[in-house]
Amino acid sequence: MINTKQVLVKRPVGLPTADCWELQEETLPALEDGQLLIEQQYISLDPAMRGWMNDSRSYIPPIPIGDVMRAGSVGKVIDAKGNTSLKVGDFVTGWGGVQTHTITNGEGFYPVNPQWADLPHFIGSLGMPGMTAYFGILKVGEILEGDTVLVSGAAGAVGSVVGQIAKIKGCTVIGIAGGPEKCAYLTDELGFDGAIDYKNENLKGAIKKNCPKGIDVYFDNVGGETLDAALVFLRKNARVVICGAISQYNETELEGPKNYLSLLVNRASMKGMVVLDYASQYSQGMQDIAQWMAEGKLKSKVDIYEGIDQFYPTFLRLFNGDKLGKLILKL
Repeated sequence: MINTKQVLVKRPVGLPTADCWELQEETLPALEDGQLLIEQQYISLDPAMRGWMNDSRSYIPPIPIGDVMRAGSVGKVIDAKGNTSLKVGDFVTGWGGVQTHTITNGEGFYPVNPQWADLPHFIGSLGMPGMTAYFGILKVGEILEGDTVLVSGAAGAVGSVVGQIAKIKGCTVIGIAGGPEKCAYLTDELGFDGAIDYKNENLKGAIKKNCPKGIDVYFDNVGGETLDAALVFLRKNARVVICGAISQYNETELEGPKNYLSLLVNRASMKGMVVLDYASQYSQGMQDIAQWMAEGKLKSKVDIYEGIDQFYPTFLRLFNGDKLGKLILKL
């Protein structure tokens, strides 16, 4: 059996170019005792992938040169040998990487129930993005009923779920997104109370208009100027959740926030969050999100493109804004 894979062959400077990866084929070896063969069906594309390519200290080791590009995945066990934790026919999610097949002892792979939702949702709202949103807004943001919550990157996989959970918990939710289509999606489909088009509006003026009493929780997926603008409008004891900084990932020179003294004046807090810290609680998060989806309280949108050879142009959609919802590659 042939495995087709995207291999990292050089580290990028700035926005990655196509030659950072090489599409390779290999003949898969016979399984050893205790191993599984997974046929991968969908690959998750996430902004964090850009950080994993850097040879720098982070919450997770960098991808070694010559290794398969790291990515979350969902697929089906098609072969197993000996005593394994998963069996042939199981649908599983884990860190399968950007490849059509993966051989594993099962560690880090978890069974999923396709009766709960279509498979792509298990790398979306029922996967790492959903868990990031769930624990980020509830555990780190510590939202309370009546809070005003501002979310950047609000039309993306994480931000869209953050805003919907905040609405479920009784908050006023304002989303920041790029373009009228995405802003309409937030208010008309997801039930946000307001939307700010950062491409066509003055950011500070729009935040002031939409959050006249200030911000209790700012969930940041963007960083840069957007974070700086949000800091101006913090209320007393506000919480800022640093989830990501997609505007900064491809920059070669970074600047910290200029308005950070707002944290002091308002006795506010700014805290980073990494979803892996909550792995032991994923089952609870998945149950809650699955229930909200079943009840029609939470909508999950996936943006799917097809073909492992289309990995690079699909990856670029993370940074050029040409997507709506969770970005996924179908193999």
